[in-house]
Amino acid sequence: MSTDMHKRGHHGEGEYEHQDLSAAAIFGFLIALVVLGILIQFVISGTLHLFEKYNAGHQPRQNPLVQPDTETRKVTPATIEKFPQPRLEDSERRELRDFREHEIQTLNSYGVDQSTGATRIPIEQAMQLIVQRGLPTKPQAGTAPQSVVNTVNQAAAKADTSNKTAAKKSSVKK
Repeated sequence: MSTDMHKRGHHGEGEYEHQDLSAAAIFGFLIALVVLGILIQFVISGTLHLFEKYNAGHQPRQNPLVQPDTETRKVTPATIEKFPQPRLEDSERRELRDFREHEIQTLNSYGVDQSTGATRIPIEQAMQLIVQRGLPTKPQAGTAPQSVVNTVNQAAAKADTSNKTAAKKSSVKK
């Protein structure tokens, strides 16, 4: 079959389109696109002008005795404090530096949290205490866990001297 295609001069590979697009059609499309863009620009600006006119006509009348501020778009540092929290950052680097300095100062100082009563010590000292004392571990299997009853019984056994004194007296008499 491939020999038949070669004989006829028809390879079946890429063919081209026999009808090309004319230059006049391309230029006509581009001109229509520009005209449409300009028309859309005029429609949008006219609509915005109409809305501005509507808003200006429906604003309440200002009291003639009140002197309005001439510049209402400037924000001073005093007015920033009037805005509710959370506020946008005005200087991200400065605020991040201040936050890190506060955290470092907290990690390296003593203090007490008044609401919870928790105390803090410098991080270096806390690490040394952990090295000296070790981390708390789980009790081993077979040992009684710490409880109020066990603690009281152990304390009572240590504090009970009646058996010890009687045992000492009996050993002394022998």
